[in-house]
Amino acid sequence: MPALTPIEFTGQHAVEGYGPGFFRVAGRVFRSAVVIEADRVTPWDGLDQIAPLEALAGRVDVLFLGMGAGVDIPPRDLIAHLDALGLRVEAMASATAARTYNVTLSEGRRVACALLPL
Repeated sequence: MPALTPIEFTGQHAVEGYGPGFFRVAGRVFRSAVVIEADRVTPWDGLDQIAPLEALAGRVDVLFLGMGAGVDIPPRDLIAHLDALGLRVEAMASATAARTYNVTLSEGRRVACALLPL
């Protein structure tokens, strides 16, 4: 399991680790897709379940969308819909999204990540 940058996250939900089929966040292991914010972690059914992503509008400035092991392009209509809600989306591989989320969270920014399994 890759180790992530050792940053102190007092009272915040950071991605502590990941591997095939799991993410470890705030001491808990999730064996599904997951949406992570500084103060909450939500199990997620993936791209077909947009309500958890819509709920981020107004709460975060950017969503790092982890597309799994590779860099797949998310559906255009999903990105357009979230953009219309004022939510900026950056799509990348889930491992990259987890690391980028952690670094950006440590800077005190309002961010979230939605991660599909590796």
